[in-house]
Amino acid sequence: MSCFSRCHIGFVARKIYIVNGVLLLLALRGLLDLSSLPTQAGGVPVLVLKEGASRSRGREAQHSNITAAKVVAESIKSAFGPKGMDKLLVDNFGDITVTSDGRTILDEMDIQHPAAKMLVEVAKTQDNEAGDGTTSAVIVAGELLGRAEALIDKNLHPTVIIDGYRQASEKALEVLEKIALPFDFLKSAEFLKKTAVTSMASKLVAEYKEYLSDIVVKALLEVMEKQSDGSYRVDVDDVKVEKKTGESLGDTKLVNGIVVDKEIVHSGMPKRVENAKIALIDASLENDKPEFDSKINIEDPVNIAAFLKQEEDMLCDMVEKISATGANVVICQKGIDDMVQHFLAKKGISAIRRAKKSDMEKLARAIGGKIISNLSDLSSKDLGSVALVEERKIGDDKMTFIEGCKNPKAITILIRGGTERLNNEAERSMHDALCVIRDLIQEPKVIAGGSAIEMELAISLKKHAQTVSGREQLAIMAFAEALESIAITLSENAGLDPIDILSELRSRHEKGETWTGIDVNSGIVQDMTKVGVYEPIVVKRQIIKSAYEAAALILKIDDVIASSKNKMPPAPPGGMGGMGGYPGAGEY
Repeated sequence: MSCFSRCHIGFVARKIYIVNGVLLLLALRGLLDLSSLPTQAGGVPVLVLKEGASRSRGREAQHSNITAAKVVAESIKSAFGPKGMDKLLVDNFGDITVTSDGRTILDEMDIQHPAAKMLVEVAKTQDNEAGDGTTSAVIVAGELLGRAEALIDKNLHPTVIIDGYRQASEKALEVLEKIALPFDFLKSAEFLKKTAVTSMASKLVAEYKEYLSDIVVKALLEVMEKQSDGSYRVDVDDVKVEKKTGESLGDTKLVNGIVVDKEIVHSGMPKRVENAKIALIDASLENDKPEFDSKINIEDPVNIAAFLKQEEDMLCDMVEKISATGANVVICQKGIDDMVQHFLAKKGISAIRRAKKSDMEKLARAIGGKIISNLSDLSSKDLGSVALVEERKIGDDKMTFIEGCKNPKAITILIRGGTERLNNEAERSMHDALCVIRDLIQEPKVIAGGSAIEMELAISLKKHAQTVSGREQLAIMAFAEALESIAITLSENAGLDPIDILSELRSRHEKGETWTGIDVNSGIVQDMTKVGVYEPIVVKRQIIKSAYEAAALILKIDDVIASSKNKMPPAPPGGMGGMGGYPGAGEY
């Protein structure tokens, strides 16, 4: 080997050594992520991900996910509690929603970050399982992640934090079960009403919370059913919530039956029928059209009249079958022919067509009737009976009231309000209150609100943390502090000093005052059972479960790989395909 070759190789080796040293120095100082460099295989770079894909790992990924989740939680904090503010949300079509409901706010925000979407799922789960407490669940989950981030910065491993959070959630649920207050709602519906009032106190309809709570409690007690094991079953879907703009929320009423947003189809039919016998028909009261195109050639004009007469006889036969059962009201899920309407009117039978399937099912439960799919099977046993069927004008529309049911298993709440947006918010508030009452009927246990239960759980967890050895103790303390954030948020939204409030709450709970919370209306700390602020145990239990699971799921992630979005191919010159490619197509 020549001297020149040896010198050249030595020079290249020193150059590689220097470059590697510089890269290593940058990596040690945190200025370069070696994992971002392309992988070498036999000296050839290996590209694993698609061009344009992004990847973040380790602390960077964890920080990004936690920050996104905290931003979501912060965005709805101001809407929490009776003194919380409302959000005005505008969608892509310009439609406006005014609400303080956590689930609705997160749905309308159209969140794109993958980790932040997990908190949206928390709100959905809370709403589906408990019906209320969506804002609380998201706030607690956000606080758990914020406290976890501080622990990660202290070099506490995420799996240790998750394990500590798991122990804390199990202990919190255990304490929750011990201190809950059982009651018998059959002897006294007082707790039911107070819980419904608490649910509505933070909504736009708070001014009418007492009146609306009475309606909600009466509705669910009417439709609940006793099971063979002595428990009670109640389905929120058995309470139909119908809304019409006009008058005020104080004119909202409970209808002992079903209100159908349809009018009587023929002007000659009776608009008011007492002691009604109702036939529910899931079949078209029209002549069936052939599945295939067909033609009939008629040469003699006499045959035309015979053909039309036969069609008329078939429609008349349908009416005769209905009339023979003794029915004087027909509610059809499908269409009713004009000729059938005429014959029904002559018989003095009222009819409604194109009723919703959900309305038909509720009607069957309310009037004790049976939905018939084949008109030939209709008999008097299938009819339902009510005291009154009447068409009434509500606002600018006509609606049919089917009321006076003997033992209804479905019932209607008719909401009235001055604006459409107020009605929409009232409907959401009614749904939350209905779910809360359902929770209490199925599991009659309550706990005090006003952050009393969160403070009691926080005190219990702090005491429990002192008995735990190891780093999990820090995570349990962090869980307790996250629960205390409910009291801080509640006091901040009420315009109170959170430091003074939190100090007083801690002091009084240490003394054994379990139900001491924040009365935001009077601005003082007191026993919430004396104020009558109650919440179902089901709601609080689900908040703890949902918040823990969401926090654990996000903390487990240390690598985020996002594929590049597909780019639209460039349009061909001369216009889009299918436009003929005529000259100048791109100018218009």
